[in-house]
Amino acid sequence: MPRIKPLPSDLINQIAAGEVIERPSSVVKELVENSLDAGATRVEVDIELGGARLIRVRDDGDGIAADDLPLAVASHATSKIGSFDDLEHVASMGFRGEALASMSSVARFAMTSRLRGQDNAFRIEVDSGRMQAARPAQHPQGTSVEVRDLFYNVPARRKFLRAERTEFAHIDDLLKSLALARSKVEFRLSHNGKSVRVWKAARDDQSMLMRVAEVLGDDFPQQSLRIDHATAGMRLSGWVGLPTASRPQADSQYFYVNGRLVRDRVVAHAVRQAYADVLFHGRHPVFVLYLDLDPVGVDVNVHPAKSEVRFREQRLVHDFLFRTLHEALAETRAGQVVSQPESTTWTPTPMASTPTIPSYSSNSWQSNHTQSRLQLGVRDEPLAGYAALLGEPEALQVSAVQPIPSANDDDVPPLGYAIAQLKTIYILAENAHGLVLVDMHAAHERITYEKLKSGRACSNLRSQMLLVPLSVAVSAKEAAAAEEHGEALADWGLELSRSGPSAVVVRRIPALLEGADVAELTRSVLGELAQHGSSRQLQEVENELLSTMACHGSVRAGRRLTVTEMNALLREMEATERSGQCNHGRPTWVQINMSELDKLFLRGR
Repeated sequence: MPRIKPLPSDLINQIAAGEVIERPSSVVKELVENSLDAGATRVEVDIELGGARLIRVRDDGDGIAADDLPLAVASHATSKIGSFDDLEHVASMGFRGEALASMSSVARFAMTSRLRGQDNAFRIEVDSGRMQAARPAQHPQGTSVEVRDLFYNVPARRKFLRAERTEFAHIDDLLKSLALARSKVEFRLSHNGKSVRVWKAARDDQSMLMRVAEVLGDDFPQQSLRIDHATAGMRLSGWVGLPTASRPQADSQYFYVNGRLVRDRVVAHAVRQAYADVLFHGRHPVFVLYLDLDPVGVDVNVHPAKSEVRFREQRLVHDFLFRTLHEALAETRAGQVVSQPESTTWTPTPMASTPTIPSYSSNSWQSNHTQSRLQLGVRDEPLAGYAALLGEPEALQVSAVQPIPSANDDDVPPLGYAIAQLKTIYILAENAHGLVLVDMHAAHERITYEKLKSGRACSNLRSQMLLVPLSVAVSAKEAAAAEEHGEALADWGLELSRSGPSAVVVRRIPALLEGADVAELTRSVLGELAQHGSSRQLQEVENELLSTMACHGSVRAGRRLTVTEMNALLREMEATERSGQCNHGRPTWVQINMSELDKLFLRGR
């Protein structure tokens, strides 16, 4: 073995560049984040040949003093932290002091800056590790950084660059994510001398939603829910797409922690569970969410590119995200939009113990009519007619039926009033906006499913003793989770105990899961507990069984309904959580506005 010796500074920087600078978009990310940390309100990004020839980022931030310019491109030199306490409370986007040094080691680098309040600007250039002395230059307040011929001196790395169009697409996607992170900053992007994107600064929620629509599509504002909930020292705000706005790929998911875009398995798991009951299989939700918490509650120093974080209270964050999103999606009743909570000024507070479930209000019609009747046990004639839906057609008996009001009346429910049944599959109804189409089986399936879940939640879970206790081999971490969460599992009807370093014994299971693969179920539950500190695996398996029961117990296509029964079904949909989708994530209803109908017949042309 050769003798141990220190590495040259140039080689150190090139090794760091291998971690920090993956492609041109990595350079753009570091430079734009520096601009944001400098308080910029306007950031311009100019690209040539996908970033391989030129990357220029110009801002109007605070600028850098002439004496500090050489230090700015030195390794591990930064103005953002100065002690370990600062590192535990990082609020800036960057803090390691590696990015500029890495860039200058693998590209031709130049930086021009004018400090706020100064009359003169200065410029430095670095080529192949050789830095020229700072000299005066012409520049407005702020900083410009030019990175030319990326990887010109590292041919092996340059070979890995993709086509110009591909590299620019990565830069474009990056700027979209940064534009969503900082709504009050104006961003401009040009490629080969042509303007590509301009995001004007957003001054309020409405203009911010317009920026979100530019990134996620013009239809997103109408197909999303506004989230704004704070508790336990955390605040979750932003927009989540309705289940009907889902996508086949997870390419429209933006999650920010204290303004930093992250990819985190705790977050992904919480969001996936929140959508589990309403999303069609193989689909992915669309969202732009901002989680704000005390910086001491999150460690951002766990990844060279700062794309991952580690929460100090992982289980608390997971439960807060899940409960907030779960409750918001539960309010997506057919024909309704969740009332948005008023925005309030919020300041991070120290981490608390247990989050509370947020409350969302529904619209006045439903709260004044359907909910009050259900809570008080009052059943009007349409509801009484609906109670007979599960019987045979001959058994349906409806008496003292009142005339159905017209959709022209002032007090029209969200789904309106039934007009007819189409092919014994769909219900046609008229509401204040136009025509409503309802898939009667899908709608009734969701109603039945939610009633079964409510019934299960209101009664004690029955469990069944296994004839012969089952020994299941698990990992040591999963066995420890079985010991730690034994009481919670027993509440769900799953009784097990640790029988060795890597084994557990199952003695009792929920009666509802009779016939299930007990060993596989146990491993899945303990795996989630070991990884996330909580598990919904038992509940999800039971929900699948209840969903199957609901499907077989719901009114089938081909069943002829009376107008009274159809109206009763519409009223139940308006009162049932998640009734916008069936148990499998398919939509239960569609609204066709009068303007859309007029277009079909060329009215007003």
